[in-house]
Amino acid sequence: MMNEDSSATMSSSSGGGGGIKKVFQRLSQTYQSTLDRSTPHTRLRWVFAGFVLLLFVLRIFIYQGWYIICYALGIYHLNLFIAFLTPKIDPEFDPYAQDDEDDGPNLPTRSNEEFRPFIRRLPEFKFWLSVTKSTGIGLFCTFFDFFNVPVFWPILVMYFITLFCITMKRQIKHMIKFKYLPFTRNKPRYQRVNDLAGPNSVAGNSK
Repeated sequence: MMNEDSSATMSSSSGGGGGIKKVFQRLSQTYQSTLDRSTPHTRLRWVFAGFVLLLFVLRIFIYQGWYIICYALGIYHLNLFIAFLTPKIDPEFDPYAQDDEDDGPNLPTRSNEEFRPFIRRLPEFKFWLSVTKSTGIGLFCTFFDFFNVPVFWPILVMYFITLFCITMKRQIKHMIKFKYLPFTRNKPRYQRVNDLAGPNSVAGNSK
């Protein structure tokens, strides 16, 4: 009888654990499918991220607290932004860079060369996801008083502005040195053969 009871208890506990695991798997699948569906909607995604960030800023201004959380979030967003502007392969350490040009990587300089899009170290989707997650976590932390550490916030503001200026200056110098822009532009657009031929040729062929 004792063995039967113990086996029944183990089976019930394993069944409960399996049920919890299925719930977490279902939540994970729903979360991933939601992210997959939101991938092509870039503008709507950033509108949502801006809304969450606006809620966080309003809570900071209304309650006049949690400046440490705001400062840490600003530093984290700055690091994300720099990674978003940085190429995936740093031209300074690119093994395929041209040996005869020390000032830049092996990038197209004429219109007849091969088109190469700018590949970021941090892709746009991951940039958005990290910004949204971190802002949501920061907003959640503002509901707890033990995160509200008393500080003199003007010092944090001045330090953040100084750090932002120094970081962006270094990034702009890097762009100028290796002659790149963190945006894909001048992408060639190809037309169909029918569009090039025009409607007149189509009418002539029909005759």
